[in-house]
Formats: sequence, C-alpha cells, structure tokens
Amino acid sequence: MLCGIVGKGKKDVGYGDRWWVGEHCWSCYFNQGIALAFLGLAGILMCKIVYELTGVISASFVKEYAKLNSKQKLEWNNRGFSTFHAIVAAAGSVYLLLFSGLFVDDAQDELMINRTSTLSDTILGVSIGYFLTDLAMIFYHYPALGGMEYVVHHGLSMFSIIQSLLCSQAQIYILMVLFTESTTPFVNLRWYLDVAGLKNSKLYIYNGVALFFGWLVARIIIFLFFFYHMFIHFDQVKKVVPLGFYSLLTIPPTMAMMNVFWFWKIARGMLKILSKAKHKL
Repeated sequence: MLCGIVGKGKKDVGYGDRWWVGEHCWSCYFNQGIALAFLGLAGILMCKIVYELTGVISASFVKEYAKLNSKQKLEWNNRGFSTFHAIVAAAGSVYLLLFSGLFVDDAQDELMINRTSTLSDTILGVSIGYFLTDLAMIFYHYPALGGMEYVVHHGLSMFSIIQSLLCSQAQIYILMVLFTESTTPFVNLRWYLDVAGLKNSKLYIYNGVALFFGWLVARIIIFLFFFYHMFIHFDQVKKVVPLGFYSLLTIPPTMAMMNVFWFWKIARGMLKILSKAKHKL
C-alpha cells in the first residue's frame, strides 16, 4: 500500500529514505500492476462496446447520422464513449470526494494522501483504459480526432493515474482532476449539434453558455481549490514517493494552464454566438 515509503524493516521513513524500495514494495508494484492491467482492459472493452452501441443507436434514432461521411461517423462514435466515460468518471469522483467519507480529515488513522478504496481503484483503472483507447484512435487517425494538445492531456492523465494506482497514493488529487471530465459532454454536444446542422439552434446557444460556466467551475475554480488543498496538506503531500511528489508539483499546473487557454477560446466563442443571437432578435 505504501510503496516507496514503507519497506521491510522500515517505518515512517523520512523524505530522503523514500528513494529506497524494499522487497515488499516490489511485490506491491507487481500486484497493483496486474490489477491495473485488468482494469485497463475493462476500460478498453467499455469503450469498444459504447462505440458500437453509439453507432447502432444513432443510425436508428438520429436521422442526421446517415448523412455523415465515414470520418464524421468515426468521430461521432468516438465522442459517444468519451461522453459515457466522462459521466461515469465525474459521478464517481463526486461520490468519492464528497459523499463516501473516504477523504474526510481525521476520519481514519490512515493518512489522507494514502487512502484508497475498491471503487476509487476501479474508476481510475477504467479511466486508464479510456485514455489509452482514445489516445490510440487519435494517433491512428491523426489529426482527425484531435491535435497535439489532446496527446499531451491524455499522456499526462495516464502517467498520473498509473503512478497513483501503483503506489496507492494521492488518489484524492487524481479524482479532483478526473472530475474535470464533467465538461466533456458539453464539448461533445456542441460538436454533435454542429455536424447535425443545428449550430444556429437555441440548444447550441444554451449548451455554449453551460459549457462556459461548467468549464469555469470544473476546470478553473476546482484547480484553485486543488492547489489550496495541497498547500494546507503539504505535510502529507511530502510523504508521496519522489516521482509522484514532483509530478504533483508540475503536472497539475501544466494542465491548469491548458485549461485556462481553452477557457479563453470557449469564452470568445460564447461571446461570438451570443452576439449573433442578439443581432437576430
């Protein structure tokens, strides 16, 4: 459980000792690695099933789907499992962070930074399968499904989640970041409405406004709370294994800057849409 922190014959080691890895820790990595592989495969299977179901359901109930070309249908189905994962991941993160009691201060003897559960492991493991599937499709069809910014985002996400699962640490912060996926359904709905020829509809406008405020809360304000939470719990953050510790200091700020850049583009787009709508009145 406490990989890189507690090994055979060592307890409560200091920061300098965390580079040492005992034989028990190697066993921990191995067992966690096997569990991670199974969960990742489950996530890949989930994406495949939802991808196929999206195509079948859309062909039966969405008349605009038949008018799409092969590349548009590919992205339509891809965004189907992207939306599904976002809903599951965001809902699971909210439950674990706010309602499960898992990360309540002083609720357990275990340090908050080391707390995990079967549900948190499952959500994070399945998310690895999703990011891996989406990244593979992005590379295979590059740049049809997204540019380098998506590659960087998915790569950093997988790297962080894998570290957290292998050492069973910092899951509270990984779940906070995973909650930002809650904006994905709005992004995908905007694309769906665009290719369906509904860019001038009221739903497109309402979705744009919802995306703006959703992004503000889930990807800007949440990150401000993330950094504040790390600051007031830095005594525990320092107990994370070195690679994870430095990742916590570098990866979240990188993703936060990406979110601010995307938020600027979303804000410009929303203002443009609202301006057009106002002129039509």
